[in-house]
Amino acid sequence: MPAKKIAVGKAAPAFKLPSTAGGDFNLKEAGGKKLVLYFYPKDNTPGCTQEGADFTALAPAFKKAETTLAGISGDSLAAHAKFKAKMKFPFELLADEERAVCKLYDVIREKNLYGRKFMGIERSTFLIDADGVLQREWRKVKVKGHAAEVLAAAQQL
Repeated sequence: MPAKKIAVGKAAPAFKLPSTAGGDFNLKEAGGKKLVLYFYPKDNTPGCTQEGADFTALAPAFKKAETTLAGISGDSLAAHAKFKAKMKFPFELLADEERAVCKLYDVIREKNLYGRKFMGIERSTFLIDADGVLQREWRKVKVKGHAAEVLAAAQQL
């Protein structure tokens, strides 16, 4: 079965992933609030740490805008738990070790590091409304100023 194409204005692809909150995070059960899903390459790397810190700094404003935050990468749940505790993230991290949700949201891209090509997670963010409809997407995200831009979009919904 081909992967469902993700598109703004359409229902966000449903998924269930292990969460640092314990148990599974189920997109179908996240309804009633806006949701920011941010996909990032790897725990404890400079860009990913800064991106999480930026979302953390704005977490009270996201809460006021009735928007839940969740980060997703291919790291294990144990790695996520350590990263979340170390950085004091006030939101959950979801473990997509099989990269199934990454594929569903079309964030796996060829990357190049020191001349070595590999398939990895492209930093991307998705804003889903309270009805489960994808309202905005950001691809090839540059960390600086990104969390504030996502917050502004969430506040406008």
